[in-house]
Amino acid sequence: MSGTTIKRKNSYLPAIFAGFMMMALFSIKGYGQERPPRPIAVTVKNAQGILFGTFAHGESGGTITVTHEGARTATGSVILISQGSFPSPAVFLVEGIKGTLITISPILDATLNGGSPAGHLTLKFDTPNIAASSGSPFILPYDSPSQMEIRIGGTLIVGNSGANPPGNYSGNFYVTFNQQ
Repeated sequence: MSGTTIKRKNSYLPAIFAGFMMMALFSIKGYGQERPPRPIAVTVKNAQGILFGTFAHGESGGTITVTHEGARTATGSVILISQGSFPSPAVFLVEGIKGTLITISPILDATLNGGSPAGHLTLKFDTPNIAASSGSPFILPYDSPSQMEIRIGGTLIVGNSGANPPGNYSGNFYVTFNQQ
């Protein structure tokens, strides 16, 4: 057997090809929820106060309700007048990091002062309606900007004309947004 040479084929090329294929198969990326920065930054802007519009009331008083959609109804001897200021719910703009979970604490009743001589009205709140969501709690949307409009209606308790003389009434109420 002198003078015969046996040539071997390069057998490492299929192994290298298989290695590249394995790396390609196992390099698929997965995405999970991103961790929010600390502290979580949520901004709430008061876009519009609640307005009950112009009305008159008789001896027994009653209520005026403005829904979160802006519809206005009255009970008792309250007469709705459709001139002057128009009814509207309170509107808040909540902006923050996408995917932030936010709840709204129950809103306490508020007192509105005014009239001449001085009188006061009580303002009670219904459940807030949250645009593009089913209510509280809600999650800030994943699109940009990550902003939700919160519309809150309420019911104004109006006493008789002696307890609540004609005039302009105003006051403050507080809404607490809890971020998680």
